[in-house]
Amino acid sequence: MSFIFHGQNAPYAVESAINRLQFHGIFDMTLDRTDMRILRHLEQDGRISNQDLANAVALSPSACLRRVKLLEERGVIEGYRCTISPKNVGVAFEALVQVSMRPDVPEWHDSFVAAIQSWPEVVSAQIVTGASNYVLTVRTRDLDHYSDFVIHKLHRASGVMAINSSIVLTTLKRDGSILDLVEPSAGGHGG
Repeated sequence: MSFIFHGQNAPYAVESAINRLQFHGIFDMTLDRTDMRILRHLEQDGRISNQDLANAVALSPSACLRRVKLLEERGVIEGYRCTISPKNVGVAFEALVQVSMRPDVPEWHDSFVAAIQSWPEVVSAQIVTGASNYVLTVRTRDLDHYSDFVIHKLHRASGVMAINSSIVLTTLKRDGSILDLVEPSAGGHGG
């Protein structure tokens, strides 16, 4: 694939072509310092107006909106949501549950994945390395509700061999930012 650009708009045309290629997944998107500032502000307040966001990152409102839309289109921003206080809605009990499966049970993985999708108590689930196959974050109203979940749902799931629960006493950190791990590019936006 080659591009030939002539004239005074050549630098813009080259940048535009690279941006189009990046949008189609040919290159990975890089984030510049302005992108990082936009993301930090949105991470702190997803309801910030475009005008306030533009002022905060020293862009015009139209340039800011273009960047936000590009970050959304490229999947950097996956969505916007509110944070609900579990305690204030009556589901303060939390447990981290390691689940080990019996490998001799046919289609144990697909069956388990389907089951956890139907259980509202499971708020997150990861496949992990080590002694267990999965780590679940489980939220319930109280210990009785949790016991009922384990006995009547989790233990009865096809292929479950062992369950190891750790009850969360207090959460020390929940709102860490992955942006602290991202190195912004020194170059221009998107490339």
